Amino acid sequence: MPDAREEEVIIVDRENNIVGSAPRSVMRAKRLPHRATYCLVFSSKGEIFVQKRTSQKDIYPSHWEIAAGGVVSKGETYEASAKRELEEELGIRGVDLEPLFDFSFEDEENFVWGRAFRCVYDGDLTFQKEEVEMGMFLSVDALIKMIEKERFTPDSIYLLGLLREKGVISPSRPVSY
Repeated sequence: MPDAREEEVIIVDRENNIVGSAPRSVMRAKRLPHRATYCLVFSSKGEIFVQKRTSQKDIYPSHWEIAAGGVVSKGETYEASAKRELEEELGIRGVDLEPLFDFSFEDEENFVWGRAFRCVYDGDLTFQKEEVEMGMFLSVDALIKMIEKERFTPDSIYLLGLLREKGVISPSRPVSY
């Protein structure tokens, strides 16, 4: 497997315009704005899949997150990245990915322009051992309770707020499609 730290990733400006590319290690070290995908996986019952990142991750190690996904590689679209990441991380392929919205997130470690997608999937999952330690489907109510007790990536918390604000998910009722 190639060294992920040297993967060439898209670099953008503050308005999400592509300005070039850089190795992932340089992007992380300089906290350069970049693109990433966030693939929300729902069961047909309306539960959302959450996954725990491995301790080897370059950012937010051993944190839970509400979406599969990752950094968009040089020459790749958001859509191609989302499909690649879903297959790599969870073994999901051949599903319809619905684009939801773009958003930016910034903290002391990260500056990302993300595109959120969703899909419905009830099949078997195969976790990529370098990326995903474990995962499970939860109701939105159970997810909100879990966030109070476990460490989640800050961009997941932010994305969850956007999903609730935009009416994509709501506690105490199943997710609608």
